[in-house]
Amino acid sequence: MKSKLKLILALLLTACFSTTLVAADKVYQWRLAETWGPNFPIFGDTTKNMAKMVKEMSNGRLIIRIDSSNRHKSALGIFDFVKNGQYQMGHSASYYWKGKNINTMFFTTLPFGMTTPEQYGWFYYGGGQELMKEVYDQYGILSFPGGNTGNQMGGWFRKEINSLEDLKGLKMRIPGFAGEVLAELGAKPTNIASGELYTSLERNTIDALEWVGPSLDLRMGFHKIAPYYYTGWHEPATELQFMVNQKAYNSLPADLQNILKVAMKASAYDMYSQSMYESALNLATIQTEYPNVKIKTFPEPVMQALKQANKKLLAEFSAKDPMSKKILDSIHSYSKKARAWTNFSDRAYLDSLDKIDTNK
Repeated sequence: MKSKLKLILALLLTACFSTTLVAADKVYQWRLAETWGPNFPIFGDTTKNMAKMVKEMSNGRLIIRIDSSNRHKSALGIFDFVKNGQYQMGHSASYYWKGKNINTMFFTTLPFGMTTPEQYGWFYYGGGQELMKEVYDQYGILSFPGGNTGNQMGGWFRKEINSLEDLKGLKMRIPGFAGEVLAELGAKPTNIASGELYTSLERNTIDALEWVGPSLDLRMGFHKIAPYYYTGWHEPATELQFMVNQKAYNSLPADLQNILKVAMKASAYDMYSQSMYESALNLATIQTEYPNVKIKTFPEPVMQALKQANKKLLAEFSAKDPMSKKILDSIHSYSKKARAWTNFSDRAYLDSLDKIDTNK
C-alpha cells in the first residue's frame, strides 16, 4: 500500500510539474491598436517602449504587436476595438470617449486643473485609478495612465485673439472638456484625428487648432499657416491611456499581469520625460528659426471668461450625474492640497529665481 501511495504521489507531482512548465512556456500573442499613425513620435515611442519591456521582462512569453491607425483604419475607434475584444490593448486618450460616457474625459485632464506631478499623485495614491476602474468596468475594459504630455499649448490661430468677440463662431479643433467650455463662449469646437489636422487648417475647414506643444507641433507644420501660438489653459496635464480588455488580462498568469502593469507605468513616465525634453528643444527652435511665430497669452478677460464657463459646466455635470460628482469631488479635494504644496515648492522656487534675475 505504501509503495502504491508513493507511486501515486510521484505521478501527481510529475503531472503538476509538467503543467507548471507548460504554463510557464506558453506564449501569449497580443495586439495593440493605437490612435496614432506609424512611427508617430513620442506617443508611438511610448507603445513601442512598453511592448519591448514586456517582451524582455517576460522572456518572450508575452508578445504585443502594435497596429497604428494606417492598419486598423479607425483612429478614434480604439475604445470599441478593446471593448469588443478585437484588440487586447489600445493606446489613446480617455477624453475621446466622452460621447460614450461623459465621465471618461475627466481622466485625461481638466481645464485649469492639476499639473502633471499633481495628477500622477492623484492617479496612483489619491484614488484616481480606482475611480477610472469604476467607470471602465462596465465596458469590460481596464484603463491605466499611458503617458503625459505635460502642460499643452493653447493652440495655433490664424488671427489674433483680442477679446471674447474673437471666439464667437471660431471653428477650432479641440477635444475633451475644453471644447465644451469654448462652446459656452460661442466657439464651434470639433475633434479631428491627428493625420487630418494640417489639411483641415490649410483648407480653412477650421480656423484654429490645438495639438500638443512644441514637442510635437513643430514637425506638424502648423506654424506655416497659423502664426499665433497661444499658451495653455485647457490641458495642463494631458494623460494618455492604455486600455486592456479585461477577459484577455484575466487570462494571463499573475506574473505576466504584473509585468504588463510595470511596463505600462514605466513607459508612461518615460513619455512625460521625453515630452519635456522635446518641448524645450523645439521651443528654442521656434524662437530662433521661425520669427513669424508670435507666442502669446490670451487676454485676461478671455481667461476669466473661460475659467467661469469651466466652473459653471463642472457644477452642471456634478448636479446631473452622481459619478461625475464623485470624480470631480475627488479631484477638487486632492488638488487643493496638491496645489498648496506646488505653491510652497515649485512656484516659490521659480519666483525666487525671477527676483534674483531681475535684481541682476
